[in-house]
Amino acid sequence: MAEAIDTNHLPRGDGAVLLANATLPSAVTAGILNHIGDGLGRADILIDKGEIAAIASCGELIVHDGAVRIDLDGGLVLPGMVDMHTHLDKGHIWARRPNPDGTFPGALDAVTADREARWSAEDVRRRMSFALQCAHAHGTVLMRTHLDSIPPQDAISWDVFKDVRREWADRIDLQASALFGVDSLEDPAFLPSIADRALEAGGVLGAVTFMIDGLETHVEAMFRAAESRGLALDFHVDETADPDADSLRIIAETAIRTRFSGQVVCGHCCSLARQTDAAVDETLDLVARAGIGVVSLPLCNMYLMDRAHGRTPRWRGVTLLHEMKARGIPVAVASDNTRDPFYAYGDLDMVDVYAQAVRILHLDHPSGDWIRTATTTPAGLLGDSARGRLDIGSPADMIVFKARNWNELIARPGGARTVLRGGHAISRTLPDYRELDDLMTQDLGI
Repeated sequence: MAEAIDTNHLPRGDGAVLLANATLPSAVTAGILNHIGDGLGRADILIDKGEIAAIASCGELIVHDGAVRIDLDGGLVLPGMVDMHTHLDKGHIWARRPNPDGTFPGALDAVTADREARWSAEDVRRRMSFALQCAHAHGTVLMRTHLDSIPPQDAISWDVFKDVRREWADRIDLQASALFGVDSLEDPAFLPSIADRALEAGGVLGAVTFMIDGLETHVEAMFRAAESRGLALDFHVDETADPDADSLRIIAETAIRTRFSGQVVCGHCCSLARQTDAAVDETLDLVARAGIGVVSLPLCNMYLMDRAHGRTPRWRGVTLLHEMKARGIPVAVASDNTRDPFYAYGDLDMVDVYAQAVRILHLDHPSGDWIRTATTTPAGLLGDSARGRLDIGSPADMIVFKARNWNELIARPGGARTVLRGGHAISRTLPDYRELDDLMTQDLGI
């Protein structure tokens, strides 16, 4: 994969390096920039001992004679990316369990069958590790994964996750959220069990909400369980074209009524785009008041929503990010599924995800500070506001591009880039799909 800079010029140890004539988004740094428009500015970046030592106007930094100077010629520099909604446990099963028709029900059935038949600890571990190698090579530094937590899978996947988190601690900071259908709470023993498991693992409590009798009671029970344990909440919400699906409103009302003290995140929220303006205004006012963050999954949603054989889709499946942002609601975008029945493609490349989000959600003209949706905002929602930024004193975790502006990056997101961690270039070699071939034997007749 093409590098943006000649990595042979980088110091091998903790020596200083000056990245001269860099282009940075003002939304992700407090450094001094020479602003050039569309939320971008030029600066020199000094890296020393693995940290960002200075960011200053081009030509103003005085560095010692031993520092290496690399002229980026206007190359764009972004912080390490933040992917706040993924499914590492499902990833890369497409070859053995494809979605038969590309629909949401088809995805549910295929994943359920695969989980029940194939998700041993070794299977989950290897697929997770493969996916993380991809994310690391692309430049992701912080990630949350949802884990299917229907017994007996919960015991398997959470233990594997804890092991994988330890193994990857020096490369990607990992978080996990429980995932189950909200109807699982009809078993009174389930919620305290899974909430305790999430607490023990340092995780988050979450569920898929959909319109069932007793939904309000179930949602409130989750808020009470999370509050009593000091857990955050992360819901999959209204992933449907049905305009009558309004569990987002119920979640916001519950957060306000219970005075929940933790962070609440809602993902998907697709049905909101199908509702009346009055219903949208009412719901978004509640979401803003409740302090809920929303993450859109544009690749997966556009893949699944409004799909019918022989019919061209009429809408893009995404939620109302512009209207949310205008109300001050924290909004983010993320990868979601990767090469599984919910999304057949993807590679946990947040640069590509952001580029696609710009096109699908019209996060451009102007580009402004929309880059926050893949950097600072998800980092804050995940409780690590130091990530997703380029600030003095921060680790020199960044992505350097040949592209010099938003247009060049979005037009060619797969173009040359160099990923730096602690100021050192990492290998961008991606794992070969053949490494998983022995796990991919299809179950005949399914």
